[in-house]
Amino acid sequence: MVDTTADATRRLNVKKQTLDDAYAVPANFLEIDVINPITHGVAKKRYTDYEVRMKTNLPVFKVKESSVRRRYSDFEWLRSELERDSKIVVPPLPGKAWKRQMPFRGDDGIFEEDFIEERRKGLESFINKVAGHPLAQNERCLHMFLHEPVIDKNYVPGKIRSTC
Repeated sequence: MVDTTADATRRLNVKKQTLDDAYAVPANFLEIDVINPITHGVAKKRYTDYEVRMKTNLPVFKVKESSVRRRYSDFEWLRSELERDSKIVVPPLPGKAWKRQMPFRGDDGIFEEDFIEERRKGLESFINKVAGHPLAQNERCLHMFLHEPVIDKNYVPGKIRSTC
């Protein structure tokens, strides 16, 4: 009987990483930043939107770089579309902050800088989790959310066909 324990536990011969390898463009990448919050309007017509900037080399995305502005309600729309049409577990959004929207507060409520920054971080985490999921990457609603300046809420749900 041959002793295969030594073969089974032997370390793999790993190629040393060069500086060129370490700093080269990754084989596949998807970077999404939620940045530059801007509050618009006055009184009850006030809202904050965020720039959603995407860069990728993934073949499923025809557009490799995009930048669109999105409100919290747009993220809610994306989440509900994915829950309805995809087979993935969709992560939660940051909270709606109902208490911050009450009248007669002594502060700016949902328009305070600290709250906007916390929400921005939560939205960035949400969109990166969603867009990083291989099944979600095929959903038309995600592509529209990331690329189209205006979301067509009357779109026909479905999958994106890869052209590769």
